Amino acid sequence: MTVPTATTTATDVTGARTSEAAEVITGARERIDALDDRIIGLIQERVAVSAVIQEARITSGGRRVNLSREMEVLGHYRDALGKPGTALAMTLLELCRGKI
Repeated sequence: MTVPTATTTATDVTGARTSEAAEVITGARERIDALDDRIIGLIQERVAVSAVIQEARITSGGRRVNLSREMEVLGHYRDALGKPGTALAMTLLELCRGKI
């Protein structure tokens, strides 16, 4: 995150045209950064849980990936977030199981 210095102002950093708007943007960006940290933590947790599932499946003689389950996940994200949700779900699945 860029911090205003003696030669830059909050409006320079945020692209706002008023100091009031710069304050709103700065606060909102801090909230987004906090949300991103939580999302990253949840993704890391999802990766760990997925590893447990894969290990149990492989140990029992099954395949590492269950494609029908992945289709359910893709549909869930698509239904909730529209077309971009499918791309997000694909990225999550790749993080959790690696490339097929």
